[in-house]
Amino acid sequence: MSSPSKRREMDLMKLMMSDYKVEMINDGMQEFYVQFHGPNDSPYHGGVWKVRVELPDTYPYKSPSIGFINKIYHPNVDEMSGSVCLDVINQTWSPMFGNEIH
Repeated sequence: MSSPSKRREMDLMKLMMSDYKVEMINDGMQEFYVQFHGPNDSPYHGGVWKVRVELPDTYPYKSPSIGFINKIYHPNVDEMSGSVCLDVINQTWSPMFGNEIH
């Protein structure tokens, strides 16, 4: 497997080449915003959502931190902080997970 920095670069490049708007924070590759539209045929259709992503130094061996900037009401998002609360991100993260963009 490649080094953590190479994996971070590769995953970030895939994300930047997608249809999502990616805005870097500072000069590094560890903190950025991702803006996306709510999926069609869902209660979120028509909405625009922005999340802050922080990749730890040990990414992909340690999970990213992901939180919504704007308010969203969803059972997997903490209403007050905007933090995404999913086992796959918090407890069961594996470096085998990629950033499959759907």
